[in-house]
Amino acid sequence: MTDTPRRPGDYDGDDYDAFDDADESDETVDPGALPAVFGAAGDDLSDFPTLGDDDERDRDDRDDDKPLDESSPEDAAAAQRVWEELLARVGEQAPQPRLGATRRAVELLGDPQRSYPVIHITGTNGKTSTSRMIESILRAYGLRTGLMTSPHLVKVNERIVIDGRPISDAALAANWADIQPYLLMVDTELTAAAEQPLTYFEALTVLAFASFADAPVDVVVLEVGMGGEWDSTNVADGQVAVFTPIALDHTKRLGSTVAAIAKTKSGIIKPAAAVVSAKQTPEALAELVRAAELTESTFALEGPRDERGAFEVLKSDVAVGGQVISVRGIAGRYDDLALPLFGRHQAENAAVAIAAVESFLGNGSQPLDPEILSAGLSAATSPGRLQILANDPTILVDAAHNPHGARSLADALGEYFSFDRVVAVLAVLDDKDAAGIIRNLAPAVEHFVVTQSDSERAIDADSLAAVAVGIVGPDRVTVEPNIVSALGIARDLADEAESGGVVVTGSITLVGDVIALTEEDGWK
Repeated sequence: MTDTPRRPGDYDGDDYDAFDDADESDETVDPGALPAVFGAAGDDLSDFPTLGDDDERDRDDRDDDKPLDESSPEDAAAAQRVWEELLARVGEQAPQPRLGATRRAVELLGDPQRSYPVIHITGTNGKTSTSRMIESILRAYGLRTGLMTSPHLVKVNERIVIDGRPISDAALAANWADIQPYLLMVDTELTAAAEQPLTYFEALTVLAFASFADAPVDVVVLEVGMGGEWDSTNVADGQVAVFTPIALDHTKRLGSTVAAIAKTKSGIIKPAAAVVSAKQTPEALAELVRAAELTESTFALEGPRDERGAFEVLKSDVAVGGQVISVRGIAGRYDDLALPLFGRHQAENAAVAIAAVESFLGNGSQPLDPEILSAGLSAATSPGRLQILANDPTILVDAAHNPHGARSLADALGEYFSFDRVVAVLAVLDDKDAAGIIRNLAPAVEHFVVTQSDSERAIDADSLAAVAVGIVGPDRVTVEPNIVSALGIARDLADEAESGGVVVTGSITLVGDVIALTEEDGWK
């Protein structure tokens, strides 16, 4: 790595054609500075709650951004050992297309995943945000919730959330100690059968199921790791199956067409489930409808009434701290809901979340309580998704890591912010469509500072820069492999404009690295 930034020279773009097909710092946000970077909202927004505001009920314990419970050095060390033992297993980027191994492990544990109802979520983009909104609404109803999402940004505890808090180090280590003998038994059986031992994600899934049963919880919101049909989370039976938009991603594992990917994802639909789906392409929709019919499940699709849609976003207005939305749900209409997340795609994720909760709590026939729904949505967070880390200049992180996500990010930057210059700090992993990501970001981004994350799978900064140069030209690209230096360059470029902004994107690992930097060292 070098500490000296440089402009890319005359790259031979032919060398990089393969990428075209590849699948607390002190500088926290000052609320007073935010309106300067938002577009005009038009309406009076004085009633829009600031982040953390709720109704008259005492909901101080509903802060999704509460830090991990403080742990003793002994607990922290024990949790670190759990992390190391998970890492020693086959990584989650090489999932095994099987359910038998996970099923055997939970069977030995007494099937903890059957001790609570499950809302199961898959899709290509928006899974984590939608999962977190569903969980927040359910918790507003007074239910004790379990939430499993992936990947984590900073610490593995983030993946297992109980009642709105990441699992503590002590509970993580204790539950791991409880299940480890059974995991080793399954490893032995698999090895004897010439199969791969339990993978990282299989073991983590078993740990999550056991942790939720131990808590205990009233309901689990379960995000698929990859795909659906053979994802280890699919040993659980979801009463509600939720689908966010399906697009091309992980093509080497899931298939090279949207239809093939949708078919794999449709495997989470269990007999007589309630299926809730975001708007889909015709080919994806056909696979989901087929699976719902085969399982005699109900099917609720996002869309207007005249297109037989069961629910939809009626209105989304830009507001300080996010947006105000109105939604027609499956069972009722909900007006002027405060959503503290940016982007039209987050409004649509919220509509899917509302429909999922309606399906779970009242079989889609009973409207949600407007006050409880409002409290749940206004408390929702989605770290790493258009999250503001600093201002002057404004610095955002967004985990968009495929072309579909990049398009949503570019749209949101134009609609929700009034930057006169956007500088992107970009890193991409080697199994992603780097060219597609850059093409979709290019209309919204004036300059790309290309870097690389700490992941072993990160595309080398020079190689990624060559892809960017081939699309936007050398004048709009700077190469800096060191993340801290790349951030500094981006901030300087943004500062040259009257209202410049920086967005860190392209890779979840990059976003995690940057969030960790702000928490540990801070940067100005």
